[in-house]
Amino acid sequence: MSKKGENQHVVPHENGWAVKGERNQRATKVTKTQEQAINIATEIAKNQHSDTKIHGRNGRIRAGNSYGNDPCPPKDKK
Repeated sequence: MSKKGENQHVVPHENGWAVKGERNQRATKVTKTQEQAINIATEIAKNQHSDTKIHGRNGRIRAGNSYGNDPCPPKDKK
């Protein structure tokens, strides 16, 4: 099994929305819309077997998904 990568955060940015790795200072990508940033973060998280953390305009986490080996997977199947 491969090592789990960094969680990908979608955060507000002065030019729209940014995708940032868990401990990164700089954004991986800046987009105009949150939807575009979520799509990019999802692809990175799937490739790295990590999680997405979606922040609202206030900076608080409002959603997320796990694309790795979640020790407590959800019971419902999306």
